[in-house]
Amino acid sequence: EEEMEGWQQLYPGHIPTSPLQKALLAAGSAVMALYDPYRHDMVAVLGETTGCLALPNLRDKMKNHPEGYRILQERPCIRLSTLDMARLQGLPDGSLGREYVRFLEDNKVSPDTRMPPKFVDDEELAYVIQRYREVHDLMHTLLGMPTNMLGEVVVKWFEAIQTGLPMCVLGAAFGPVRLSSRKLQVLATELVPWAIQSGLNASCVLNVFYEQRWEQPVESLREELGIFPPP
Repeated sequence: EEEMEGWQQLYPGHIPTSPLQKALLAAGSAVMALYDPYRHDMVAVLGETTGCLALPNLRDKMKNHPEGYRILQERPCIRLSTLDMARLQGLPDGSLGREYVRFLEDNKVSPDTRMPPKFVDDEELAYVIQRYREVHDLMHTLLGMPTNMLGEVVVKWFEAIQTGLPMCVLGAAFGPVRLSSRKLQVLATELVPWAIQSGLNASCVLNVFYEQRWEQPVESLREELGIFPPP
């Protein structure tokens, strides 16, 4: 009772947890996520329970950047309810908005599948990880990677360098075990070196107000951020 005293729900859906509970959740979710990388719920729990060092660092990067600071203040969300899909579909080929919608359609994914945070014990940091999840599909769009295992591993390498989230590092390190030898060769010789180089060279991808960049050409945004063209 003394441990629980003072704990409160900080945002809708928040579940306060002790360090021991977080450790148990992290261990269990890591095992399940490695067994089935498409268990997005387990990947989400792993990200929240192991991001105690990376999330404050990302929050500080956003606070120290004018566009990132505006995002933290205005708290935009990428959901079907907030997107004008008809407008995005009508944008020119090559624009961020049109290519983002094309990615969603081609891979049969939806921004609404991103789980809201539960186990982050800070309201602002909870938004940071929520924002990271919401722009994940935009990372696929910018990097030109599909949602198959090879594409996900490449994006995880880029995100691991960019965010420092242990969940991304684990995905980058263990995701390749399910790939064929031919894909492993392409991954090792071309895709991973490119993803690492781009991740190191690029400015923080959370400091982009994507909702105000839909008309910008993808190539222009890549160049602005410092992401090298996909091999």
